[in-house]
Amino acid sequence: MNTKSKAYLVGGGIGSLAAAAFMLRDGNIPGENISILEAAADIGGSLDGAGNPEQGYSLRGGRMLTTDNYECTWDLFKSIPSLINAGKTVFDETVEFNEKHHSHSMARLVNRQRAKVPVTSMGFSMHDRTELMKLSQADEETLAASCITDWLSPGFFETEFWYMWSTTFAFQPWHSAVEFKRYLLRFMLEFSRIETLAGVKRTIFNQYDSLVLPLQAWLKTQGVHMVTDCTVTDFDHTYEDGLFVITGIHCQRHGNSEVIDVKDGDFVFMQNGSMTDASSLGSMTKAPEKLTKAESGGWMLWEKLAKGHSHFGKPAVFNSCIAQSCWESFTVTLKDTAFFDKMYQFSGNEPGTGGLVTFKDSNWLMSIVLACQPHFANQPADVQVFWGYALFPDRIGDFVAKPMADCSGAEILMELCGHLRFDLETVASANCIPCRMPYITSMFMPRMRGDRPLPMPEGSRNLAFVSQFVEIADDVVFTVEYSVRAAQMAVYELLHIDRKIPPVTPHSKSLQVQFDALMKAFK
Repeated sequence: MNTKSKAYLVGGGIGSLAAAAFMLRDGNIPGENISILEAAADIGGSLDGAGNPEQGYSLRGGRMLTTDNYECTWDLFKSIPSLINAGKTVFDETVEFNEKHHSHSMARLVNRQRAKVPVTSMGFSMHDRTELMKLSQADEETLAASCITDWLSPGFFETEFWYMWSTTFAFQPWHSAVEFKRYLLRFMLEFSRIETLAGVKRTIFNQYDSLVLPLQAWLKTQGVHMVTDCTVTDFDHTYEDGLFVITGIHCQRHGNSEVIDVKDGDFVFMQNGSMTDASSLGSMTKAPEKLTKAESGGWMLWEKLAKGHSHFGKPAVFNSCIAQSCWESFTVTLKDTAFFDKMYQFSGNEPGTGGLVTFKDSNWLMSIVLACQPHFANQPADVQVFWGYALFPDRIGDFVAKPMADCSGAEILMELCGHLRFDLETVASANCIPCRMPYITSMFMPRMRGDRPLPMPEGSRNLAFVSQFVEIADDVVFTVEYSVRAAQMAVYELLHIDRKIPPVTPHSKSLQVQFDALMKAFK
């Protein structure tokens, strides 16, 4: 590899951070030759975590981790030093943390009467089982751009399984049948324990503090340039020997226009599309502003690039229907233990052992999760933080007579306390920050082959894609693993690195896993 080659990574999410690490570790690209160009003020992309005890903490989301899957993620983090445990890697500390904190939910679903719903049975009829088997065995060409509802009857969407599976992974009935099938196979190991979430693993803190910050710190020690407040607006390109070649990167920095010259032998990695584009925060007194891609512009670069280049994908497939890709989350900061005490009394789970608690009859389909405390690295001992979300923010609440999308943090707490039958005094010290995410499940929109580009697209010489919107056979979007795997594939192919990428573990081909899933389906 030419050590004079430079690499430019457009977007500062986990995919770009991982790509930079793989170039350093496996591609012998000097750190000072790598630049990450991020439009926001902070690096990390969708794996965010911000705030303080005074103004309140905020997380857009929390990604589910497992150590039984996530092969590329742990291959990466076995190389990244911990920020809080000297001599250990991020992988080491995560494994040790989960050996001490086991997931075993005892209140996975709660009904309208605030009673725990029995979840030992998945609630399937024989018709449901037959249809589910047919979907899981159909090939992707047959499934094509169909929705889950094209394959499963209405009764399926009232089963305990659907409520647990859909809220664990954020599926909606109108989402892609292909993605749903991929999840069934990739996480078949979780099928038999979905009611306890026993397979879910957690980082010590939120994933920004536990994954992004250590990775960012290591990259900085290697000399990688983190260029924030830098919006890439366009590319210059040409064709050489029939191959598409990026020759320049147009940026806006501090109100000034700049052009980065991309020379022969340089590389460009682009995060095409963003599931958290146009996100907006509210407050205790104000609902989040309703933004679209027009106000944010995060999709614009991919749209420009894809125009006239069929191998670069079709962004319109994913960003054209906010009503089908939007949901809302909220982060609650508490100055006393009243809420956590009552939740422990109700659920039987100490914080960090229960996973999602879903109110299955709520109009918003609201869920909350109480993580092990502290959840932020700078969180004081007398402060507690929990997170929640709802899949139907456009619906009128059960206790608040307006859609969640129009609710302030105070009104969201009122709705939550209504479902739990808690007095509002329980959250008297709370600061609830809601977050609207119009494209959060855009990766799940029904799609055809070719709608997503390959990490290293056909016909490209020096441009690769790293995001949730690339095509990777057998793996599933809306995971940290998908971004990291895309990064590893793109880097290895573009730099011609002769090292094997960890394969997707074929749990669905294990006879024991198949038997366990079958037994669960017939309970």
